[in-house]
Amino acid sequence: MQRRQIFLLSAILLVAAGCATSQESFDGTQPPQIAFAQVKAAPDSYKGQTVTWGGQILSARRLKEGTRIEVLQLPLNSSLQPTLELNTSQGRFVALQREFLDPATIPAGTFVTVSGEVAGSITLPLDETEYAYPIVELKTMKVWVRVEDQPIRIRPHIGPGPYWGPYWSPYWRPWPYW
Repeated sequence: MQRRQIFLLSAILLVAAGCATSQESFDGTQPPQIAFAQVKAAPDSYKGQTVTWGGQILSARRLKEGTRIEVLQLPLNSSLQPTLELNTSQGRFVALQREFLDPATIPAGTFVTVSGEVAGSITLPLDETEYAYPIVELKTMKVWVRVEDQPIRIRPHIGPGPYWGPYWSPYWRPWPYW
């Protein structure tokens, strides 16, 4: 009985450890969330503060100082994954990666969650107007793969299938053949 309890306890701890990595693995610390709308209204007053936002990449461009990623902001769910409803967006922001990041690795339409420090704002042309984008200097970025984009996995058949057994065998008949 002692051995069974130890096995059960270790199995529970192993499962709990696997479940505890959802948000911890992305950022390690959980700072209080600063809403996108607050920073958009007054980006200079939030300089240096850490934010975690998500959204859909609209464009990425290499510049001398790094890679500028334009993101359509989307709300995050409990797993820090952006929602897919584009009409819930509160605007756009720029994520700035100081190290080299090839824009081809994050094409337009990719969903991301970024974490970094607010670095003010930048005004860039948007269609026929000017738009003030809050800037986030990236610390971490998680790229989300949509289920439709994941490759199909075929699982190998191991062991007898559903047709092997006394009742489902293709060779077993409850009546004689003659």
